[in-house]
Formats: sequence, C-alpha cells, structure tokens
Amino acid sequence: MQAIILAGGLGTRLRTVAPDIPKPMAAVAGRPFLDHLLTYLESQDIDRVVLSVGHLRDQIISHYGDRFGKVQITYAIEESPLGTGGALVLALSQCSQSPVFVVNGDTWLELDYRAMYAAHIAAGALISVAAKQMDDAARYGRLRIDAGRITGFEARGGTGPGTINAGVYLIDRDALLTRMQERLPEKFSFEADFLEPDVSQLRPLAYITDMRFIDIGVPEDYHRAQTFFAS
Repeated sequence: MQAIILAGGLGTRLRTVAPDIPKPMAAVAGRPFLDHLLTYLESQDIDRVVLSVGHLRDQIISHYGDRFGKVQITYAIEESPLGTGGALVLALSQCSQSPVFVVNGDTWLELDYRAMYAAHIAAGALISVAAKQMDDAARYGRLRIDAGRITGFEARGGTGPGTINAGVYLIDRDALLTRMQERLPEKFSFEADFLEPDVSQLRPLAYITDMRFIDIGVPEDYHRAQTFFAS
C-alpha cells in the first residue's frame, strides 16, 4: 500500500516551541514526530510514501533520504505554497497505485490501515475518511454522518462531543486527481475547496475508529504528545 504525507505546512502555531524546523520534524519523546508516523505506517504494511514537502524541506529530505526502514520514500516538492489540495495533486502524480492513503504530517492515529482499505474497497467508495468520536470536538469541527456516509462538515466552535475528521483519507487516485485538476486552480484547500463543497457527490465513507489520536499542531497538544509517545 502507498501513502502521501502532507508535510509542507508553515507550522505557524507551533513556532513558539519548535522554531526553525518543519512541524513534522518537531522532537517528540526524543525523536522527530515524523519518525513516529513513518514507523507506524511501516507496521501497517505501507511500503511506499510520497512526502509532500515545502517549508524548510531540506531538513526533511536530508534526514530521511529515500528510505525509512522498509518504506521507500519519494518527494513532491512545493516550490511555493499550494495549499493542501495543490500539494495533494502534486503528490498524487507520483503514486503508482490506487487507492492511496493521505495522512496529515502533524497528526497520528492508531488506525488499522488494512481494515480501512478493505472497507473502502467493499463500499466502492471514491474517498474514505477516518473519523473519531471526541469528548470535545470544538477545535476540529464535526462530521455529519448518515448510514455510514459523510453528508456534511460543521465548522469549528461550540462545545461538547462530536465525530471529527481524524486526518487520514483513502482516495481513488485516478478519479479524484482528474476531478481536481479539471475543476480547481493550482493552489487550493483539499477540505474547504473540494471535499466540503462536493460532499453530496463524493459521498465519503466514514471509517470510524475509537483508537488513540493526537494532533501536535498547537503547543498544548505538542507538549501532551511527549507523554503520549513515551508511554
């Protein structure tokens, strides 16, 4: 199986605790966060990763080269910021298989990738989204789900429980790459400009998991991750 890791963001909210390094390279329990993510992907039978890189990319490229353990690594390089959608289009052009996983480089989900892959194929889905129930979903926004399919996305805010997008997608490379290239500009947001407006046509499969999840994108959760990965 193949995966894309979106690792090209600026990481502005984390600069107070991890300045001058790409956010996925921030030290967590003595190792770059990206080490933890790649180690887990390898354990889930991911054998090839396309790292989508931009900001401070040389630090990532020089650290990993073309292999991490048994995982082959190639790079999709943003010469200027393309947004999550533009970065995804660039990375998909380097993938040789379909479907392909897409993972945010600042989140970690203890997901059974093989089971999600099987569910995606069985459902005949164009896109599947890993989803997780949270006690407080305010920071992430909430998914509206009906009969196992995502029907809408609610904005961040409010308090209380909800089911969130946990930052792992499985997508039909050929169908969605063509769709994005034909309909959207070079720079766009995968979520805001593609996934959310087209949710009724895409009918994403919600693959719900109750496993551990962490997002290091803000300082308080970055500090929490130190204990999370040390345990």
